[in-house]
Parts: sequence; C-alpha cells; structure tokens
Amino acid sequence: MLAYRHAFHAGNHADILKQLALFLGLRQLGKKEKGFLHVDTHAGAGSYLLDEGYAAQNREWENGIARVRAAAATGSRGSVPEPILEYLELLAAIEPPGSHGFFPGTPVLASYLLRPQDRAVCCELHPTDYQLLAERFAGDKQVQVRKEDGFSALKSLLPPPTRRGLVFIDPSYELGQDYDLVIKTLVQAHKRFPTGSYVVWYPLLEREEALELPGKLRSGCDAPWLDLELRVRGNLPGERGMSGSGLFVLNPPYTLEDGMRTSLPWLVDVLGLDGGAKAETRTSADASA
Repeated sequence: MLAYRHAFHAGNHADILKQLALFLGLRQLGKKEKGFLHVDTHAGAGSYLLDEGYAAQNREWENGIARVRAAAATGSRGSVPEPILEYLELLAAIEPPGSHGFFPGTPVLASYLLRPQDRAVCCELHPTDYQLLAERFAGDKQVQVRKEDGFSALKSLLPPPTRRGLVFIDPSYELGQDYDLVIKTLVQAHKRFPTGSYVVWYPLLEREEALELPGKLRSGCDAPWLDLELRVRGNLPGERGMSGSGLFVLNPPYTLEDGMRTSLPWLVDVLGLDGGAKAETRTSADASA
C-alpha cells in the first residue's frame, strides 16, 4: 500500500521478532560455503532515525528496541539469551559512528550477513522509501533494489541458481487482499523453490482475516513449518490495534527454532505490557503427532 510508511513503527516489538528470526536464519545459511539468495518482498526505507520524523511521532520503539537494549544492559550475561546478545552486537556493529537513534531495517540488517558469494533482492513500491533504499545500496553489487511488487517479483527470482535462499514476506496488511495474497504467494513460491526457507510476518489483530491467517498458513504447504507468536498485551474481541505479531517459517533453517524458543520467554518479560503478554510456538511435528 503506497500510503504505508514503516518508519511509524520502526524498532517496535514486531521489528524485534522479525529481525531476530532473520538474523538467526541468515546466519545459519551462511554456515555452508554455497551462496544463497535473500529476498525482502516489502523492504521499506532500509534504515530509520528513531528520534526524527515519523518514528518520533508514535515512538513505538520505546516499548521495543529501547526496552530490549536496556534490559540486556542491566541484566547479567547469563540471564540474557545468547541469541539476543548476538543480535544486539550486530545492531551495534551496523550503527554508523557518531549516529544517534539509528535503527536498521531488515534490508540493512540482512546485508551485513551476506558473504561475497551471497546476494539479496529488496522490493519496495512506495516512491519515497524506494528512493531512500536505492540510495542506501547504490553501488552495492550484492544487493539489488527493485521498485516492484514483492509478491509478483518472486516469480522471476525463484528458484535461485544455487538452490539456497531465504524469502522474507512482510506486507503491511493494510489492504484486505494482502491476507489472501500472502497465502497464494507462499504456496506458489514453495512450488517453484521447495527447498527454500520462507519467513512470513503477520499481525495479531481482532479481525476475521487476521485470526484465520495463521491456520491457513499452517495448512497451506506440505513442508516442515514453525509458527511463532509474540503477544505483548491482552485484548478484547473486536478491539482495534495490534496486540502482537507472529512469524510463520516454512522450511525453518536449522537452529532457528532453538534460538527463538530460547529468546521468546525473555522477550515476553521485557516487552510485555500487561498480564496478557505471552509467547506461543507451534511446529508441524507437533501438529502431526
């Protein structure tokens, strides 16, 4: 949706969930010598300044990355899950010297996990965000930026020549059709590239399409899957607003599940806003047992 700007939500609880999973997944893919392709279907601007512009209006990052950093800084190393510490170390390495309030989007974070033999494709339709993203990666031969619908772009990108890759599908869901498009896109992409890993982000909302989406994703593909949810507050039936978010991971990279299971309880404690905060993990193995 061309009116959507991720900067309003940069650094919030959903970004933490997304980025932690991408960090674990891409790092695992990088442990084999053969190169991989990473695709970000709805890439956004690439990076954000949290104290300026749209991000400073709602300041959602105060209940997201700010809490995570503060809790990690005050806790003993043994009390903070290792994946969280490693993720924060990556963020610190990405932050430009002397910058203030810098927060990377998923394209920038992913670019720091690419080796010379890997490449990434980032799709973004919003003209302003596309321009910012294109400027960020100008001259970078490993990262291609496309002003293209990410759903349709996968048809020409998959399968990659190396037959290794991770696709991140992250629409805004502000268009009702996105819910059906996510399922259709995932099923078609998996048919074209059955050995690839796919990470689909979805919001936890009290609306019919959102409530039905996780179940439809779980039943839509015949491959191992992992379904993670991080709820930061409780909600009432029919309530507006996002109470958390989830990730559906098809063909999850090895170690991603363990890393997320280790981290999610800590994130509930740190990011939870009331007694309704909780995390849930479902797997295809559990469903078939």
